[in-house]
Amino acid sequence: MLFSSIEFIFFYLPITLGLYFVLSRWSHKWGIAWMAAASICFYGWWKAGYLVLLGASILMNYFVGESILDRKAAGSQRQAKRILTLGVGLNLALLLYYKYTNFLVGAANSLLGAHLPNPPIELPLGISFFTFTQTAYLVDCYARQVHRYGLLNYVLFVSYFPYLIAGPILHHNEMMPQFNTRKRHYFNVMDLGVGLTLFAMGLFKKVVVADNIAYMANLAFKESAGKELIPLYMAWKGSLAYTLQLYFDFSGYSDMALGLSRMVGIKLPVNFHSPYKARSAVDFWQRWHRTLSRFIRDYLYIPLGGSRKGAVRKYVNLGVSMFLAGVWHGAGWTFIVWGLMHAAYLMVNHLWRDLKKLLGFGPRVGGGLGDIVANALSCLVTFLAVNFAWVMFRAESLQSGATVLRSMLDLGKWRDYAQLNAMDIREMAVLGLLLAAVFILPNTQQVLRRYSPGIGLYRGERHFLLRGLVWKPTLGWALVAAVLLTASVLTVFTSFKSLEFLYFQF
Repeated sequence: MLFSSIEFIFFYLPITLGLYFVLSRWSHKWGIAWMAAASICFYGWWKAGYLVLLGASILMNYFVGESILDRKAAGSQRQAKRILTLGVGLNLALLLYYKYTNFLVGAANSLLGAHLPNPPIELPLGISFFTFTQTAYLVDCYARQVHRYGLLNYVLFVSYFPYLIAGPILHHNEMMPQFNTRKRHYFNVMDLGVGLTLFAMGLFKKVVVADNIAYMANLAFKESAGKELIPLYMAWKGSLAYTLQLYFDFSGYSDMALGLSRMVGIKLPVNFHSPYKARSAVDFWQRWHRTLSRFIRDYLYIPLGGSRKGAVRKYVNLGVSMFLAGVWHGAGWTFIVWGLMHAAYLMVNHLWRDLKKLLGFGPRVGGGLGDIVANALSCLVTFLAVNFAWVMFRAESLQSGATVLRSMLDLGKWRDYAQLNAMDIREMAVLGLLLAAVFILPNTQQVLRRYSPGIGLYRGERHFLLRGLVWKPTLGWALVAAVLLTASVLTVFTSFKSLEFLYFQF
């Protein structure tokens, strides 16, 4: 069941919310129990058989965490560490089997000439998210940074339906206290208004924008299969279409997740903040999939030593972290290359920062024309670098990705633009308008900033349009949300495409 499906919008959501508020007024625990049950049913709608997997994972991690806390309280450091190692190992083994077995067996058969059987293994929905969330929980149990809230709260923490299928990666200290606060479980008109507005904006981004430009990317990457080059304009149109499709798809999902949770008064971490406005690779990863970046920093990069063990070790740690970020997104050579490309971007970014510091160049102050031009160029270079990397992320194979990249750089073929037909021109105009919207307009978190739409709002900049585009609980904004929601629902009703969020495969 997708957030954008008719059954979710008109059946699952109103029933879940209605019973939640009714039961919560009767008993705080009954409200939590109902939300946990509804979340588990939401997951089981996809495939009931994998409820056993989700349930086993939740129970294993909960009792492993309890055992770690007990051993730490008793002063048994060594036993606590052994239990932590066992728990993390079981989580990684689960992820390795379902997500990477086919890739590893296929690679062995291809590279070593082996003939190992390799039947396809279906990837359980959201396995990366609930596995990473629980792995972080176990590590924090070992660090004694966890308060005990009981099994029921833990089940809801892991299975909470707004996050379960495509993130964000939750942290227990952000979520479990909210579940345990009674005042969060009463109906609140303001929470409902903020949540519905976020949901309407996100749904519009997904079904009206992202799904309707996907065909441009699909055509270009399909055309690249088995070829050395494709037309220059087709390569750029396809890469930009996918870059924008992924942006509006993930941004739309993130808004819907925030909105669905806010309807019941629970705030999720903000996971997406205008990443194409980033001025560097470091800035990009502080805006794109922010909770994944946080997880990699806190549970991988820093434990590896971060930047504390010298310059060489810092760059090695960056490379390892981004390599694993690529592997996290998918089991394939294209994802590995994508991760290594971003590792290179981050290394160059850090090297440039270190060089400026060595030469005595501090941060620039002021807002003159020179700063505006420098910021615009930084943003453009970062966007182009990210766009090139997305080509490998989208490609079905290394050959296909290399063909698209090679075609994008084949600038001697600029005369191909003379062959554009009216449809090509219209499509490029649409992409141009969407790019302008991405770079110029404030994002949804900025529009609803006064009402704190989520946890950890990005503090990086103030937007010049915010005075005129600030959400308020007025009739005008209610009409905007109604129009967006109506347009989105009509699009879903009239669509014959199979809708899916791109991050579901991770």
